[in-house]
Amino acid sequence: MNYKTLSGLLALSLLFGCSSSENIVPDVPPSELYSEAQSSLQSGNWLSAIEKLEALDSRYPFGAYSEQVQLDLIYVYYKNDDLALGLATIERFRRLNPTHEKMDWVLYMRGLTHMAQDRNFMHDLFNIDRSDRDPEPVKSAFSDFKTLLQRYPNSPYAEDAQKRMYALKNRLADYDLATADFYLRREAWIAAIKRCQELQKTYPDTEAARKSLQIQLAAYKQLGLEESVARTEKLIELNPL
Repeated sequence: MNYKTLSGLLALSLLFGCSSSENIVPDVPPSELYSEAQSSLQSGNWLSAIEKLEALDSRYPFGAYSEQVQLDLIYVYYKNDDLALGLATIERFRRLNPTHEKMDWVLYMRGLTHMAQDRNFMHDLFNIDRSDRDPEPVKSAFSDFKTLLQRYPNSPYAEDAQKRMYALKNRLADYDLATADFYLRREAWIAAIKRCQELQKTYPDTEAARKSLQIQLAAYKQLGLEESVARTEKLIELNPL
Protein backbone atom coordinates (compact mmCIF):
# COMPACT_ATOMS: atom_id res chain seq x y z
CA MET A 1 0.00 0.00 0.00
CA ASN A 2 1.54 3.29 -1.04
CA TYR A 3 1.69 6.48 1.02
CA LYS A 4 -1.14 8.25 -0.82
CA THR A 5 -3.50 5.31 -0.38
CA LEU A 6 -2.71 5.07 3.33
CA SER A 7 -3.21 8.82 3.78
CA GLY A 8 -6.55 8.63 2.00
CA LEU A 9 -7.78 5.79 4.19
CA LEU A 10 -6.73 7.64 7.32
CA ALA A 11 -8.54 10.77 6.17
CA LEU A 12 -11.70 8.78 5.44
CA SER A 13 -11.58 7.05 8.80
CA LEU A 14 -11.25 10.40 10.56
CA LEU A 15 -14.09 11.85 8.52
CA PHE A 16 -16.46 8.99 9.28
CA GLY A 17 -15.34 8.97 12.90
CA CYS A 18 -16.18 12.63 13.29
CA SER A 19 -19.43 12.49 11.34
CA SER A 20 -20.77 9.52 13.30
CA SER A 21 -19.79 10.70 16.80
CA GLU A 22 -23.15 12.35 17.46
CA ASN A 23 -25.08 9.28 16.25
CA ILE A 24 -23.49 7.29 19.06
CA VAL A 25 -25.39 9.39 21.60
CA PRO A 26 -29.03 8.26 21.88
CA ASP A 27 -31.74 10.75 20.99
CA VAL A 28 -33.16 11.13 24.49
CA PRO A 29 -34.70 14.13 26.29
CA PRO A 30 -32.15 16.81 27.22
CA SER A 31 -32.68 16.31 30.95
CA GLU A 32 -31.83 12.62 30.63
CA LEU A 33 -28.85 13.29 28.39
CA TYR A 34 -27.52 15.92 30.78
CA SER A 35 -27.90 13.54 33.71
CA GLU A 36 -25.92 10.90 31.81
CA ALA A 37 -23.24 13.49 30.98
CA GLN A 38 -22.95 14.39 34.66
CA SER A 39 -22.55 10.75 35.60
CA SER A 40 -19.74 10.36 33.07
CA LEU A 41 -18.11 13.55 34.28
CA GLN A 42 -18.25 12.58 37.94
CA SER A 43 -16.79 9.15 37.21
CA GLY A 44 -13.90 10.70 35.26
CA ASN A 45 -14.99 9.21 31.93
CA TRP A 46 -14.01 12.31 29.99
CA LEU A 47 -14.59 10.96 26.48
CA SER A 48 -18.11 9.82 27.33
CA ALA A 49 -18.85 13.15 29.01
CA ILE A 50 -17.56 15.05 25.98
CA GLU A 51 -19.73 13.03 23.58
CA LYS A 52 -22.87 13.69 25.58
CA LEU A 53 -22.15 17.34 26.30
CA GLU A 54 -21.27 18.05 22.67
CA ALA A 55 -24.51 16.36 21.61
CA LEU A 56 -26.44 18.56 24.02
CA ASP A 57 -24.61 21.65 22.83
CA SER A 58 -25.32 20.96 19.16
CA ARG A 59 -28.91 19.72 19.56
CA TYR A 60 -30.10 22.31 22.09
CA PRO A 61 -27.82 25.38 21.70
CA PHE A 62 -30.40 27.64 23.37
CA GLY A 63 -31.87 25.15 25.79
CA ALA A 64 -32.19 25.28 29.54
CA TYR A 65 -28.82 23.58 29.99
CA SER A 66 -26.86 25.54 27.37
CA GLU A 67 -24.76 27.72 29.71
CA GLN A 68 -23.96 24.90 32.12
CA VAL A 69 -23.15 22.56 29.24
CA GLN A 70 -20.55 25.03 27.96
CA LEU A 71 -19.07 25.38 31.45
CA ASP A 72 -18.88 21.60 31.77
CA LEU A 73 -17.24 21.35 28.35
CA ILE A 74 -14.58 23.87 29.38
CA TYR A 75 -13.73 21.66 32.35
CA VAL A 76 -13.86 18.32 30.58
CA TYR A 77 -11.84 19.54 27.59
CA TYR A 78 -9.16 20.63 30.04
CA LYS A 79 -9.22 17.29 31.86
CA ASN A 80 -9.01 15.40 28.55
CA ASP A 81 -6.15 17.63 27.32
CA ASP A 82 -8.25 18.98 24.42
CA LEU A 83 -6.74 22.39 25.05
CA ALA A 84 -7.55 24.12 21.76
CA LEU A 85 -11.22 23.11 22.07
CA GLY A 86 -11.21 24.28 25.66
CA LEU A 87 -9.89 27.73 24.75
CA ALA A 88 -12.38 28.04 21.87
CA THR A 89 -15.25 27.15 24.21
CA ILE A 90 -14.01 29.67 26.77
CA GLU A 91 -13.93 32.45 24.20
CA ARG A 92 -17.40 31.53 22.97
CA PHE A 93 -18.77 31.54 26.52
CA ARG A 94 -17.16 34.89 27.35
CA ARG A 95 -18.52 36.44 24.18
CA LEU A 96 -22.07 35.23 24.85
CA ASN A 97 -22.06 35.75 28.63
CA PRO A 98 -19.77 38.69 29.46
CA THR A 99 -21.32 39.31 32.90
CA HIS A 100 -21.90 35.72 33.98
CA GLU A 101 -21.62 35.04 37.70
CA LYS A 102 -19.01 32.34 37.09
CA MET A 103 -16.73 34.50 34.98
CA ASP A 104 -14.01 34.30 37.64
CA TRP A 105 -13.99 30.51 37.24
CA VAL A 106 -13.89 30.86 33.45
CA LEU A 107 -10.84 33.13 33.70
CA TYR A 108 -9.25 30.68 36.11
CA MET A 109 -9.84 27.80 33.69
CA ARG A 110 -8.37 29.82 30.83
CA GLY A 111 -5.25 30.31 32.90
CA LEU A 112 -5.06 26.59 33.69
CA THR A 113 -5.57 25.72 30.04
CA HIS A 114 -2.82 28.06 28.90
CA MET A 115 -0.55 26.60 31.57
CA ALA A 116 -1.30 23.12 30.28
CA GLN A 117 -0.13 24.17 26.81
CA ASP A 118 3.34 24.57 28.29
CA ARG A 119 3.26 21.02 29.60
CA ASN A 120 4.88 18.13 27.74
CA PHE A 121 4.40 14.54 28.90
CA MET A 122 7.65 13.22 27.45
CA HIS A 123 9.66 16.05 28.98
CA ASP A 124 8.08 15.34 32.36
CA LEU A 125 8.68 11.61 31.98
CA PHE A 126 12.40 11.99 31.29
CA ASN A 127 12.85 15.07 33.51
CA ILE A 128 14.06 17.19 30.59
CA ASP A 129 14.69 20.88 31.24
CA ARG A 130 12.32 22.84 29.00
CA SER A 131 13.14 26.34 30.18
CA ASP A 132 14.17 27.32 26.64
CA ARG A 133 10.75 26.48 25.15
CA ASP A 134 8.52 29.21 23.72
CA PRO A 135 6.93 30.89 26.78
CA GLU A 136 3.91 32.42 25.00
CA PRO A 137 1.35 30.10 26.70
CA VAL A 138 2.98 30.97 30.04
CA LYS A 139 2.63 34.69 29.35
CA SER A 140 -1.04 34.16 28.47
CA ALA A 141 -1.64 32.16 31.66
CA PHE A 142 0.09 34.83 33.76
CA SER A 143 -2.12 37.48 32.16
CA ASP A 144 -5.27 35.41 32.82
CA PHE A 145 -4.50 34.97 36.51
CA LYS A 146 -3.51 38.63 36.84
CA THR A 147 -6.85 39.67 35.30
CA LEU A 148 -8.67 37.33 37.67
CA LEU A 149 -6.98 38.91 40.70
CA GLN A 150 -7.68 42.44 39.47
CA ARG A 151 -11.34 41.88 38.65
CA TYR A 152 -12.27 39.33 41.29
CA PRO A 153 -9.92 39.77 44.27
CA ASN A 154 -12.35 37.93 46.56
CA SER A 155 -12.84 34.98 44.23
CA PRO A 156 -12.36 31.52 45.76
CA TYR A 157 -9.83 30.94 42.96
CA ALA A 158 -7.76 34.06 43.74
CA GLU A 159 -5.41 32.41 46.23
CA ASP A 160 -4.52 29.55 43.90
CA ALA A 161 -4.14 31.97 40.99
CA GLN A 162 -1.63 33.98 43.06
CA LYS A 163 0.42 30.86 43.75
CA ARG A 164 0.39 29.88 40.10
CA MET A 165 1.55 33.36 39.08
CA TYR A 166 4.59 32.87 41.28
CA ALA A 167 5.44 29.61 39.50
CA LEU A 168 4.80 31.18 36.10
CA LYS A 169 7.06 34.12 36.95
CA ASN A 170 9.88 31.69 37.67
CA ARG A 171 9.19 29.86 34.41
CA LEU A 172 9.45 33.13 32.45
CA ALA A 173 12.61 34.11 34.32
CA ASP A 174 14.16 30.73 33.52
CA TYR A 175 13.41 31.28 29.84
CA ASP A 176 15.22 34.63 29.89
CA LEU A 177 18.14 32.99 31.69
CA ALA A 178 18.33 30.24 29.04
CA THR A 179 18.26 32.92 26.33
CA ALA A 180 21.07 34.89 27.99
CA ASP A 181 23.12 31.70 28.28
CA PHE A 182 22.51 30.99 24.59
CA TYR A 183 23.85 34.45 23.68
CA LEU A 184 26.88 33.91 25.91
CA ARG A 185 27.71 30.58 24.25
CA ARG A 186 27.36 32.28 20.85
CA GLU A 187 29.77 35.00 22.04
CA ALA A 188 27.08 37.65 21.61
CA TRP A 189 28.30 39.50 24.68
CA ILE A 190 26.16 42.63 24.41
CA ALA A 191 22.97 40.63 23.77
CA ALA A 192 23.74 38.42 26.78
CA ILE A 193 24.23 41.45 29.02
CA LYS A 194 21.03 43.12 27.83
CA ARG A 195 18.97 39.98 28.42
CA CYS A 196 20.47 39.61 31.91
CA GLN A 197 19.66 43.20 32.77
CA GLU A 198 16.12 42.80 31.47
CA LEU A 199 15.70 39.65 33.56
CA GLN A 200 16.99 41.35 36.70
CA LYS A 201 14.66 44.30 36.18
CA THR A 202 11.52 42.26 35.39
CA TYR A 203 11.98 39.33 37.80
CA PRO A 204 14.36 40.67 40.49
CA ASP A 205 13.28 38.26 43.24
CA THR A 206 13.90 35.04 41.31
CA GLU A 207 16.76 32.57 41.44
CA ALA A 208 17.20 33.06 37.69
CA ALA A 209 17.94 36.76 38.29
CA ARG A 210 20.74 35.84 40.70
CA LYS A 211 22.12 33.24 38.30
CA SER A 212 22.09 35.77 35.46
CA LEU A 213 24.73 37.81 37.29
CA GLN A 214 27.27 35.08 36.51
CA ILE A 215 26.46 35.28 32.80
CA GLN A 216 26.61 39.07 32.93
CA LEU A 217 30.00 38.89 34.67
CA ALA A 218 31.42 36.54 32.05
CA ALA A 219 30.24 38.81 29.23
CA TYR A 220 31.72 41.93 30.85
CA LYS A 221 35.05 40.12 31.28
CA GLN A 222 35.07 39.20 27.60
CA LEU A 223 34.48 42.85 26.72
CA GLY A 224 37.20 43.99 29.12
CA LEU A 225 34.89 46.37 31.00
CA GLU A 226 36.66 46.42 34.37
CA GLU A 227 34.28 48.80 36.15
CA SER A 228 31.27 46.74 35.10
CA VAL A 229 33.08 43.57 36.17
CA ALA A 230 33.75 45.02 39.63
CA ARG A 231 30.16 46.23 39.98
CA THR A 232 28.75 42.84 38.96
CA GLU A 233 31.08 41.00 41.34
CA LYS A 234 29.75 43.21 44.13
CA LEU A 235 26.17 42.35 43.14
CA ILE A 236 27.02 38.64 43.20
CA GLU A 237 28.46 39.08 46.66
CA LEU A 238 25.25 40.76 47.84
CA ASN A 239 22.98 38.20 46.12
CA PRO A 240 24.43 34.75 46.73
CA LEU A 241 22.80 31.69 45.21
